[in-house]
Amino acid sequence: MKSSFYLQIENSTAHRHSRDELCEAALSSTEALKELFLFAFDIENKNHFKACWSLELVLEKNISLLVPHLATFIEKVKLYQHDSALRSISKICLFISKSTIVVTKNQEQVLVEACLDWLIQEEKVATKAYAIRALYNFSKNQPWIKEELRTILEQDYSLHSAAYKAVAKEVLKKINK
Repeated sequence: MKSSFYLQIENSTAHRHSRDELCEAALSSTEALKELFLFAFDIENKNHFKACWSLELVLEKNISLLVPHLATFIEKVKLYQHDSALRSISKICLFISKSTIVVTKNQEQVLVEACLDWLIQEEKVATKAYAIRALYNFSKNQPWIKEELRTILEQDYSLHSAAYKAVAKEVLKKINK
C-alpha cells in the first residue's frame, strides 16, 4: 500500500510550490525523507524524476542528509536517463563537489565519469551546465580534469546555446587563470 507521502510525490508537478511542499515534508519527517530517497533511487518507477526534483531541494538545504545514502547515489548516478531526473542529479553532483562530504577516490571517479558523460552526450543544457561546474570543482583534487574540460568546452562552444556558452566562458576563464 502506498503511503500518503508517496502519493503526494506521484501527484506532484514541476511547479516550485509543489516541489517545496515535498521538500518541507521530507525535512520534517525522517520517514518521509527515507521514502523520498527510495523513490528517487527507484529508476524503474516512471515517476522517479518527481522525487529527484524534491530531493535536489532537500540536499540544497542540507547536503549532509545524503551521507547515509551516498553509496547508493554513487551506484545509481550513471543509470539515470530521464531528462528531468538528470537535471536534478547533475545538480546534486555539483552540491557534492562543493561540499565537505568525504567521498573515496573511486566514488569521486564515478561522479567525474558521469559528469563527463553528460557533457559529451546529447543532454539538456542545464544538465551540462551543472556537470561543467562540478567537474571544475573536482579538478581541484584531480588536475587532469582541467585539461579535459578545457578541450571539451573549446570544441563544443560554437555548437551550443547562449546558456551553455555563458557557463563554458565562466569556467574557461577560471581554468585559464
